Amino acid sequence: MSDHVYERLTQLDNSFLLFEGPNAPMHVAAVQIYEAAPLSTAEGGIDVDRIRAYVLARLHRIPRYRQRLAWTPLERHPIWVDDPRFNLAYHVRHVRLPPPGDERLLKRIAARILSQQLDRGKPLWEMWVIEGLQGDRFALVSKTHHCMVDGIAGVDLLAALMTPEPRTEIRRPPVWIPRPAPGPGPLLRSEAWRWVTGPLRATASAWRLARDVQHARHDVKERATALAQTVGGALRNSSSTPLNQPIGPHRRFDWLPMRLDEIRRVRQALGGSVNDVVLATVAGALRRFLREGRQVDVSRLDFRVAAPVSLRSREQRGTFGNRVSAWLVPLPLGEPDPGRRLEAIRRTTDGLKASRQALGGEALARVTEWTGPTLLSIASRLATRRRLFNLVVTNVPGPQMPLYLLGARMLEAYPMVPLFGNLATGIALFSYDGALYWGVVGDWDLVPDLHDLVLALEASFGELLQAAGTRAAS
Repeated sequence: MSDHVYERLTQLDNSFLLFEGPNAPMHVAAVQIYEAAPLSTAEGGIDVDRIRAYVLARLHRIPRYRQRLAWTPLERHPIWVDDPRFNLAYHVRHVRLPPPGDERLLKRIAARILSQQLDRGKPLWEMWVIEGLQGDRFALVSKTHHCMVDGIAGVDLLAALMTPEPRTEIRRPPVWIPRPAPGPGPLLRSEAWRWVTGPLRATASAWRLARDVQHARHDVKERATALAQTVGGALRNSSSTPLNQPIGPHRRFDWLPMRLDEIRRVRQALGGSVNDVVLATVAGALRRFLREGRQVDVSRLDFRVAAPVSLRSREQRGTFGNRVSAWLVPLPLGEPDPGRRLEAIRRTTDGLKASRQALGGEALARVTEWTGPTLLSIASRLATRRRLFNLVVTNVPGPQMPLYLLGARMLEAYPMVPLFGNLATGIALFSYDGALYWGVVGDWDLVPDLHDLVLALEASFGELLQAAGTRAAS
């Protein structure tokens, strides 16, 4: 067997390792709530050994979960290699909520788990089984480093572990034999060859960047314009707010469910997409939260949201890594009318779609692949020190049917985005089985009133529902 078995991280995946620091663990996460009865033990707990056995039986579908980081010589670029000391018990952990086991306690425990960094010497994921939740339920808190997955890849991983119908059988797992990692000699030769062939790869990458099978000339212009818009946007800071201060290491986590049919009702009455309604809800909530809770004059704020946009093709579904860019969307916090806020956001996103701004991020990602780590390191430092945007709002579409873990139905799923730099709060959404689940994360010290923001989101969406009802009645 060859000892030359490894996979390089892309520069985009590597950026999430560079962003990470003592105050900024860079994992994506979720709190999933399940019905407990199908996995309950005679003593009233959750059968965590059965869950571990099931995860082990499905792990061959997620090979990255048995790989750890290593680094190339000289350039010190991260690579994936099989972990010969992989131990599932380390990754699937088990805790119990103290009485009364309500969601308030679950949020506190989840926030503490989400504040802890993953060990880079082991595969970069954890799954915490939390029993003792009121209402005959239990929770799973899952953490996966962002260098492994983006939002869409996370949904694909969920599909690898879950089933669309209740199943109770656990099949015998395939035998797994870790492949030997490459030694320093082969790695050095491989990296030297990569360095020598760099100019050829740069030329090929530039050609792929400029080429479109059907509209090559038009695409070159679009990508150049999008790249200029992306770089230009990075040269101008957004407004300073209480939510944009250097963060600490501790987190708060809160959540809110919404019905998708109510969101569609707003959409049909007032226009725009589901994502437009989400951003309008965020705009109204921040207007209320900053004005009433922090006494901020929002009328002149240049408040921008980074909204990730997936670049993952149909053929790339089920693969690992990050294939994502982002829109920078200004939110009209100074607009008091909810319908006008939605209309302003709709016009902005329509313009972003027409300009295909997300191509700018894709172009930068391709450029960094053949310019090496220096440009990426500079960009990472710039992103953490500058205030390019005020908030991340990511909306990941999920399956609109129930999913099961060993017969236990998943009832709710609340995602979390990582915080870094001067981003003291973040919002992630996941649609599942007729509902939209909001996960809201905040810095423990800077956002002690995080629940007030969740209440403001609920109130803001209520304003949109009322405006939709008024429009429909007229």
